[in-house]
Amino acid sequence: MVQLKDNYQDFKKIKSRYLRDFFMFINAISLAGTPIRSLLPAVYLPQNAGEEGGTDLLLPPMTEYFKIGKLVAVFGLKGEMILQHSLGKKTSLKGLTALFIEERKESFIPYFIETARIKSEEEVYIKLQDIDTREQAIKITQKEVWLPEPDFKKFSSKGGPMALLGYEILEDGKVLGTILEIIEQPHQLLCRIDIEGKEVLIPLHAETIKKVDPRKKQVTVELPEGLLEIYLS
Repeated sequence: MVQLKDNYQDFKKIKSRYLRDFFMFINAISLAGTPIRSLLPAVYLPQNAGEEGGTDLLLPPMTEYFKIGKLVAVFGLKGEMILQHSLGKKTSLKGLTALFIEERKESFIPYFIETARIKSEEEVYIKLQDIDTREQAIKITQKEVWLPEPDFKKFSSKGGPMALLGYEILEDGKVLGTILEIIEQPHQLLCRIDIEGKEVLIPLHAETIKKVDPRKKQVTVELPEGLLEIYLS
């Protein structure tokens, strides 16, 4: 029985390494100019990877990813880390198969979850497959963590600021851009959008927000005069 369990653990590690290498290959081809991801019908990831008999999770090609936080520190000697997240609620990430790290711009590599447990309202102790020592964990600390859209919707708070990710920002009936990131600061909330290839930070508070339409996924704002010019000039 012990030998069978050991063999199963070895198989899981081989499979997770293969899938991570597969994603890196796809991203490399895409960077070279071949939109190979759009040619793939889907990519299968093992669901409940830490459990025998786990089913498969279908990840569609061209999936949109949302940043949820960062691996901020190593915990202990066996590769466990602390994930600081902004999901808007306390969670153990139970049922989550993998998280993604952006190795380079728009190149997301899966890291499969071995164990996860709650540390605090905004932090989780997390152990990733193939990260078995403190030294291995140090190499990926301070990396930002992303989730594909279906997982993000499942684990983020429906009423928190993170729920605005993916919404359009409108002013005077004109779409300025899509909310790509929510930045929570001690005294204000900012959202990041891209306008003409430039990063713009929009303050979200009672004076700027005029309407939120969940059905259309739109936020109508009235911005301080000259704010956009600061970023676009």
